[in-house]
Amino acid sequence: MSQWDKLLAKIYSLSKDLRFHELRKVLESYGYVMNAPKKGSSHYTFRKPGCQPITIPKHEPIKRVYVEMVRQVVESEAENDENS
Repeated sequence: MSQWDKLLAKIYSLSKDLRFHELRKVLESYGYVMNAPKKGSSHYTFRKPGCQPITIPKHEPIKRVYVEMVRQVVESEAENDENS
């Protein structure tokens, strides 16, 4: 199993030991662009044209709600790949 597959498996299982950089890697691989926070905030926003922005705080461990948001993106992208 590749590292990418292991990372996706952690996201699908809603693992509690995911790190911010792992979620960033997944979102950026699907075309999202990270916008840095302004004025000392720890919340990073990921944007992709035609999609809802996703805001994730850079605190570790990442809370389950944010992992669920990324899982929805992964599922949506997988569904789009199947339909192509």
